[in-house]
Amino acid sequence: MSKKTIWFEVQEHETMEDCLNRMKQEGYMAVGRKEEPLFEEINGEPVPVRQIIKFKGNKIEK
Repeated sequence: MSKKTIWFEVQEHETMEDCLNRMKQEGYMAVGRKEEPLFEEINGEPVPVRQIIKFKGNKIEK
């Protein structure tokens, strides 16, 4: 039995639409979204590198 809710992260090489299509192929539907900044330390200072986007997916009941 698979989980009913999973977080899917948009990978660096894919668009948000690609991630949503991947979720659909795995049998999940997006029900939420969150973004988190990714920082890298340069010269002792945190510098934003990119935004991490995650979609909350609920299992599609058939």
